Amino acid sequence: MKYDVCIIGGGPCGLSAAIAVKEKGLSYVVIEKGNIVESIYNYPTHQTFFSTSEKLEIGDVPFVNEERKPRRIHALTYYREVAKRKELNIRTFEKVTAVQKGDSTTYHVQTETAKGDSNVYEAKAVIIATGYYDNPTYMNIQGEEQQHVFHYFKEGHPYYDKDVTVIGGKNSAVDTALELQKAGARVTVLYRGEDYSKSVKPWVLPEFVSHVNSGKIAMHFQSNVLEIGKNTVTFDKNGEKETVKADFVFAMTGYHPDHGFLEKIGIHIDHETGRPAHNPETMETNVENVFICGVIAAGNNANEIFIENGRFHGGLIADTLSASHK
Repeated sequence: MKYDVCIIGGGPCGLSAAIAVKEKGLSYVVIEKGNIVESIYNYPTHQTFFSTSEKLEIGDVPFVNEERKPRRIHALTYYREVAKRKELNIRTFEKVTAVQKGDSTTYHVQTETAKGDSNVYEAKAVIIATGYYDNPTYMNIQGEEQQHVFHYFKEGHPYYDKDVTVIGGKNSAVDTALELQKAGARVTVLYRGEDYSKSVKPWVLPEFVSHVNSGKIAMHFQSNVLEIGKNTVTFDKNGEKETVKADFVFAMTGYHPDHGFLEKIGIHIDHETGRPAHNPETMETNVENVFICGVIAAGNNANEIFIENGRFHGGLIADTLSASHK
């Protein structure tokens, strides 16, 4: 199977790149280990986006939504419709296992399907749009590997009448705490910051602060978690060791790109920032004809690139590839 371009990752930015290269007349395939926009599927069930719907649009397909801030279900419906309308060539439930240089003009992209079958795709160029949501940032503390400790949150119902500790203080932690409290959990939030994070969505923060002030959510600032036990979480707060009950723990401590996968391809990583080496005008990495697209370009700073600005990377890449293809 030979293509001009192989796109790894079927999220919004990967789909946008596919549309852009298709419009340039280049042959392509999108390879996605789950189904399209898998990361959005894995968002909490009732997640509301920070962006308005028009800032999530790709391929000049209008994202019509009656609510100002679209929710997860609206985005899933929209991106399915885009893939259908644009007739995108997507191989879903197929994971890329290796990208290797073939001859001087091709790459071999090796994959494995969910049923265990292996495939190899040949492509003149590779676009990596894998995001970061699959790789939680671990605290590397004792007890973090236990089964009642999670780095992802779906919905609050299973935790009714349970003591739940949420670690973190940014959007994912705040959203998780609110959903848990709404479902009847007894919620404690541990955050190492001195005050509420400025990155928390402005329409959410007042509700969260209200719950803290009324005692519905217990909030601890300047708190560094030391250990997670079977039924407790121990943390340091201003030099004092404290312990809270915890039937379940949600460590919402962020996510990061798969640096190992990138480095195996030969892409240089700044190990201080996690940022892959690339030309921001073309999105080409230090490896010829290997490009990055979307939030992965921001390295460890997930607050720098979102769908609303990462969606334009595909156009830059398509212009570069089209010029070299002539």
